[in-house]
Amino acid sequence: MKVQLLYFDGCPNWRETDDRLRVALQAVGGADVAVEHVVVSTPEQAVELSFHGSPSVLVDGVDPFAAPDAPVGLACRLYRTASGVSGAPTVEQLVAVLAPG
Repeated sequence: MKVQLLYFDGCPNWRETDDRLRVALQAVGGADVAVEHVVVSTPEQAVELSFHGSPSVLVDGVDPFAAPDAPVGLACRLYRTASGVSGAPTVEQLVAVLAPG
């Protein structure tokens, strides 16, 4: 499994997402999976990477949280969680997308 965390400098939520990713990976038996950090710094790079905002998590090249019509660009990203809107997905949401099918 390839896991990437895409973000832009100054994003206040990427570190929390990184912490939650590590907890979720451990929960699904993927403690040895390295999370690749990708800094997105230009609008062109955002388009090239289909970057739907910071932070974004890609699992095997796919953004499991992006709606089909989600805009691409350098923006902060919000996630719908059980406790409301958040700047990072919950550990439970991450476990759901990281668990082996």
